[in-house]
Amino acid sequence: MTSLRYCSRCVLPSTRPGLSFDDHGNCNCATGKVKASIDWTARESAFRDLVAATRAKGAPYDCIIPVSGGKDSTWQTIMCLEYGLKPLCVTWRTPARSPLGQANLDNLIGLGVDHIDFSINPVVERRFMLKTLERLGSPAIPMHLALFAIPLAVARRFGIPLVVWGENSAFEYGGDDALHGPRMTRNWLLKHGVTNGTTAEDWVDDDLTARDLEPYRWPTDAELEEGAVQAVFLGHFFEWDPVRSFEVAKGRGFRALEGRPKTGYYGFADVDDEFIITIHHWLKWYKFGFTRLWDNLSLEIRNGRLSREEAISIIAGRGEEKPDPEIDLFCSYTGITRDRFFQMIEKFRNPRIWNKDQAGRWKIGDFLITDWNWS
Repeated sequence: MTSLRYCSRCVLPSTRPGLSFDDHGNCNCATGKVKASIDWTARESAFRDLVAATRAKGAPYDCIIPVSGGKDSTWQTIMCLEYGLKPLCVTWRTPARSPLGQANLDNLIGLGVDHIDFSINPVVERRFMLKTLERLGSPAIPMHLALFAIPLAVARRFGIPLVVWGENSAFEYGGDDALHGPRMTRNWLLKHGVTNGTTAEDWVDDDLTARDLEPYRWPTDAELEEGAVQAVFLGHFFEWDPVRSFEVAKGRGFRALEGRPKTGYYGFADVDDEFIITIHHWLKWYKFGFTRLWDNLSLEIRNGRLSREEAISIIAGRGEEKPDPEIDLFCSYTGITRDRFFQMIEKFRNPRIWNKDQAGRWKIGDFLITDWNWS
């Protein structure tokens, strides 16, 4: 069994994909120092130049903004409108959209944009989601394939020159330094698109044809270049912080979840979907020994709003947070029992960090919190 190593500044463990540690025991939370050294005035000027070059092309729409109605896509839309772009907003419609998610999407559209709400064949989507959970331990692979593929395909087919995404997760959370720049490429998607390195083509079989999976197919870099489509991260040009983007979105009508957060630390995050994203984040517990809460708290530490000790106390008080209502919804949606669900995910419990004690309880060795309740 491998002992976990934890960042000495935040709370993330060495098992988190893309994480690396420096000689002082700090993980990619050192990104904060890099951000402090960036000339954000120059970055904003570069964005203004991009806007001017884009508008000069005279396309019917200047850009596509992939949106869910969440606080980040609301922030993206506000920023693009303020800088003079005419956007077409495009949504992959989750089969589990929440009432609050719909209200926030309606609010975003009301900012003054045209919008496409793209629904995928529910028979295909349900079958695909169950297949990815069973094979790779994530129900969110179809979601991530679709939310990246659909806006890029629309841009290419309608001659829209720019696609504006939010933050670059390779930079914000840790990843290949070569992918820290402003451009989204196919290589970025394969490494940071949260699809376990798979593409739609990898899922073609007797149950799902290439035609079934067309909405999930990412255009190649060559196809995007042929269509003169450029995909960029807004977070490269403006300093991204989830709390700041929430405050901007809130000022224009975005609403957070009241009461306890749906998942993690932020009441304003992941509120548009009823169960897919929550289960996806919780399964990190089996695979890596941490949850969405740890990710969020580490961002708060990096941004100077919490100490490491305060974050550890919050984790100890919240525990594993198994999302039973969301698991029930998923099982109902896919037509499986809870027993089958847990049988499917158990094989993704990481044997390098988990072991059973004499009482038959699963435990993680050298865990960050010594008095954790291993139920």
